[in-house]
Amino acid sequence: MSGEDGPYGDLEVTGSLVVPARALQWRFSRSSGPGGQGVNTADSRVELTLHVPTIPGWPEPVVQTALGRLSDRLIEGTLTVAASEYRQQLRNREAARARMAALLREAVAPAGPPRRPTKPSRGARERRLDDKRRRSRLKQDRRAED
Repeated sequence: MSGEDGPYGDLEVTGSLVVPARALQWRFSRSSGPGGQGVNTADSRVELTLHVPTIPGWPEPVVQTALGRLSDRLIEGTLTVAASEYRQQLRNREAARARMAALLREAVAPAGPPRRPTKPSRGARERRLDDKRRRSRLKQDRRAED
């Protein structure tokens, strides 16, 4: 891992994929929740943003995979993570980094094995049809005969 460690250093996603610190953008604001009067003065809420299409040093196929899998979370290619559960800004920074790394790790993970198509067993089909017949009879019995 290059760069400095800590809440402002490079973000290690996997052993071979690292997001350089210069690609991460931090924003701080006032948080709601616990903290008493300090909530009104301390900027403890943290937002960490990353423009995914321009992550330096990442291979293009990996970036495209991440863009596809994160598409519902991205706004114009930017991934944003917020953390405000702690009273201290430092702990919120660490939580935001951990969340961002987990999202990216999941987005670039290799796909699992393809699903093997299966069919319902003969017994399962028969049980389903028996249940349908039973339900049909029940509804017929409820009808008023004219």
